Amino acid sequence: MSHPVILTVDDDPHVSAAIARDLRSQYGEDYQVVRATSGAEALEVVRRLSLRDQPLALVAADQRMPGMTGTALLGQVREQAPDAKLVLLTAYADTDAAIAAINEIGLDHYLLKPWDPPAERLYPVLDDLLGDWQRDHPDHTSDLRVVGHRWSEQSHATKTFLASNHVPYRWYDVERDEEGARLVELAGAEAADLPLVLVPEAEALRAPTIRELATALGLRTTAARALYDVCIVGGGPAGLAAAVYAASEGLTTVVVEHSAPGGQAGTSASIENYLGFPRGLSGSDLTQRAMAQVRRFGAEMVVARDVVSLETRGPVQAVRFEDGGDLEARSVIIATGVSYRRLEAPGLDSLLGRGVYYGANASEAAQVAGDEVFVVGAANSAGQAALNLARHAKRVHLVVRGPALDATMSSYLVDRIQTHPSIEVLLRTEVVAAEGDGHLERLTLADRQSRATSQAEAGWLFVFIGASPRTDWLDGAVVRDPKGFIVTGHDLVAGPDAPPPRSTESIRPTRSIWSLSRPPFALETSTPGVFAAGDVRLDSMKRVASAVGEGAMSVYFVHRYLATM
Repeated sequence: MSHPVILTVDDDPHVSAAIARDLRSQYGEDYQVVRATSGAEALEVVRRLSLRDQPLALVAADQRMPGMTGTALLGQVREQAPDAKLVLLTAYADTDAAIAAINEIGLDHYLLKPWDPPAERLYPVLDDLLGDWQRDHPDHTSDLRVVGHRWSEQSHATKTFLASNHVPYRWYDVERDEEGARLVELAGAEAADLPLVLVPEAEALRAPTIRELATALGLRTTAARALYDVCIVGGGPAGLAAAVYAASEGLTTVVVEHSAPGGQAGTSASIENYLGFPRGLSGSDLTQRAMAQVRRFGAEMVVARDVVSLETRGPVQAVRFEDGGDLEARSVIIATGVSYRRLEAPGLDSLLGRGVYYGANASEAAQVAGDEVFVVGAANSAGQAALNLARHAKRVHLVVRGPALDATMSSYLVDRIQTHPSIEVLLRTEVVAAEGDGHLERLTLADRQSRATSQAEAGWLFVFIGASPRTDWLDGAVVRDPKGFIVTGHDLVAGPDAPPPRSTESIRPTRSIWSLSRPPFALETSTPGVFAAGDVRLDSMKRVASAVGEGAMSVYFVHRYLATM
């Protein structure tokens, strides 16, 4: 919440100091009093306040100033801050100008100088004016504002980051919203500066990186310690569960997340089969509840940092960052989850972020209002997204490669999708091309049986296909299967007591991969002290409940490992 501003303008330094002193004495607890010594300086203050969304309650300006009169200044202030109360400080000889200003610019009051004693001649007037202003602005809040282009990949990434971190913001399309165009003009921004992120009471951010944005918002981007008992890489359900259990049991704990906590589950509009929530809950709600527990028990959350490698340094593991920094921990839990696989079709890559998206944040469904939307996928995530988008879209077309939905999607979702009046299910269909001038406009669809193709008008395409584990950064550090999933526990050991292979593509390494005399713990990787939990692990269930369970269980094995050190 920002304090409203009272701006005083007078080129005489003694008069300026005197009125600022009197105003701070009377209104300093509820208002911020700002001084300016010229009309130009005052207009720059008004511009900055507008960009920061800090309310301007009242301007008191002297009439006789070099370069710009008080009435000329207040006329320009009225254009930039139409709700501000305007007061002109005049000598007796200037009363005609003051009366004219009442008619011409809507001057609220004029005061003859001097105003001593202020308790009789200044405060009663300003009390009335500020009281009127307060009644018209009872609940002003300065949310973050983002000005950008609807079809901009960086604007979309910025909005997704803010939504995932539960940062409230107001979005302005520079081409559709007059206020957005005004803010760009005030900031003197150009196309290369978009998105323009206006942070309350701070300088505007121009096309910021995610890390710059996180820093400006006060989110932690660096670890507080050099060494931890456990470092958890990934802030999805598995990582957050591990953080809660580790910190609650006294381990110094840090979670490193490349974007925002919640993972894929955090973007879900509704998780309806999670134990204990019979009416379901959103991924955002689940993430917020989990984060409250993480903070309560004292685990650290470091966001907007990309981990690029894992290095064993004697008895500790070093998690190394893209910028060259690192942190060390006695144990590591890898919970980086999975990302949606890329859809291979001509034209898609060039339209990424401009109508083509992988996954969908539940909070952004309103942006598709009145449009034709296509969703590719047949798992629960695709079904939930289709239902959420259908609340706003003209029509949602669910594109499914297979002959039926019920083979890959929970029955409760299938029933709702098949009876929804705004959802069309296209079975045995795939997207084979995309076109558009600057943003997605058309899709080419193919029937997988006849191979006949057709074109469809489309403004939006959301892809939910397959799962690619986020493990490229672990190359050479731990054993992975051919698809990149991390091999753990018994799967590391080939011997008479080992279970049979879970799939023909699973790695069946020799015992030499495991270096210790003891067998690996159930969730332990080929590197002792490094564990994997959730969707990133080979043969995991790919469900929120199982990810939470594995995150909690991994901490049990961390304790057992630390006891051996």
